[in-house]
Amino acid sequence: MCRWMAYVGAPILIEDLLLQTGHSLIDQSLNAQEVQTTTNGDGFGIGWYGERPFPGVFKEVNPAWNDPNLRAVAEQTRSGLFFAHIRSATGTPVQRTNSHPFSYGKWLFQHNGDIPHFERIHRALLSRVDDELFTSIKGSTDSEVMFVLSLTLGMQDDPVAGVARMLELVERERERAGIAEPITFTSAISDGARVWAMRYSSDRRSKTLYYTTDPSALAELDGTYESLPGSPVVFASEPLDDLRDRWTSAPESSVIVGRRGELEVSSLPGL
Repeated sequence: MCRWMAYVGAPILIEDLLLQTGHSLIDQSLNAQEVQTTTNGDGFGIGWYGERPFPGVFKEVNPAWNDPNLRAVAEQTRSGLFFAHIRSATGTPVQRTNSHPFSYGKWLFQHNGDIPHFERIHRALLSRVDDELFTSIKGSTDSEVMFVLSLTLGMQDDPVAGVARMLELVERERERAGIAEPITFTSAISDGARVWAMRYSSDRRSKTLYYTTDPSALAELDGTYESLPGSPVVFASEPLDDLRDRWTSAPESSVIVGRRGELEVSSLPGL
């Protein structure tokens, strides 16, 4: 399974969280601790918001630990909201269009988890995608289909409701197809101002998700971060350092909304 992180707060260099923490996402690409697949080398991606209302996205199929272009971009790019994702493929090809995060307009989306036996309900799910959004699909992953379905079902007006409707639809199709294995969905979504981090699975045994608002996680990297205005919010599949008391595990079937200096935890409606 994949590993990902998301940051919202005062602008920092992407490399500081992606590369410099004790258990950074690059370290997790080789040595993940809270997943059976400890190596995640099937591509990577970063997405960030800067001077424009839509995000920049850089994705590749190389292992994240061995791509000099990723380091070059991360060490020169400062952002107040960014995503990073390392992929462990679950049945679809290793290709650039299947790397996360995915984007549409101002929206970013990344995901850890899967729809089991996706090929059995792929066509049924695609038939529910809005025509305009259908043409935006570039890859073959279940993750991208879940993203465009969420957009189709109202995510642009209400991200939580849109995702909840998508999950309810996927659950109905899973049951109709007689698929016993559970859906797993641990994701991050952003509109450029907020991050919605969500944790869900059919059997309430969701993939891990943690969050922290402790600025000392950044202060240890560089003393200048001690004076950053507002508390940062960091989400990650597993903690980015070895000090677990800084990190809170997200509840099952929950959504955590983070923006600069603010955090709100609630339940996914109807799930």
